[in-house]
Amino acid sequence: MTTAGPRHRIASDTTAAALRDVLVGLGIRGGDEVIVPSFGPGAPADAVRLAGAVPVFADIDPRTFCLDPAAVAAGVTSRTAAIVPVHVFGHPAPMEALTELAERHALALVEEGSAVDDAGAVARRRAHARFLDSALKGVVVPYTALGAHHLYHRYTVRVPGNGRPDRDAFAAALAARGVRATVSVPVPVHRMPAHRSGDMLPETERVAADSLSLPVHPGITQRELTHIADTCNSLGGLMRSRP
Repeated sequence: MTTAGPRHRIASDTTAAALRDVLVGLGIRGGDEVIVPSFGPGAPADAVRLAGAVPVFADIDPRTFCLDPAAVAAGVTSRTAAIVPVHVFGHPAPMEALTELAERHALALVEEGSAVDDAGAVARRRAHARFLDSALKGVVVPYTALGAHHLYHRYTVRVPGNGRPDRDAFAAALAARGVRATVSVPVPVHRMPAHRSGDMLPETERVAADSLSLPVHPGITQRELTHIADTCNSLGGLMRSRP
């Protein structure tokens, strides 16, 4: 765990237990509320509960999949003590806006994970992502905010259509043609039994229902990338033509 200021921590160990220790070290205690994302790993919410506090889920920017600062601001109450952003799939969270928000309300800020990675592996993933960005036609390709450096831990697209049924059918059709795609967030954290809440997170729900991650790992070949693009485009065309 590295430090980025008296009330800002960057936790390199992102297990729930390690994050709990960071929160406790910042003075988070029972009765406090901590704002976390629901789209992504469950460790931040688990850590908040382990610290005796209450996780409050905020919605995401549907382009970056990271916490939406406006949604975070709307979730701040007199009991809010901290914010735990996540750099989702390698896209950095909007730390400038969240830092300003945290300072304005005297909140602690704990980054779950890091926006830093091995340069060689990242360069290959970015090259693969650039190819898919230009080649894919039937899906919505990942967005990168102005000035942000996407690490592409996952290359996550959105499948147009009717949400989860079309996304799942698309994934099954890809698998039948030799393309292994994964649903990165099958269930948003606020829908899991341990954290079930009545929070209304429309963007989180929509992205969880229609997103799918395609392979861009450093070892993938150009031939495989071309096959992924050609297969997605053929299926995307068929899906778009449905009545």
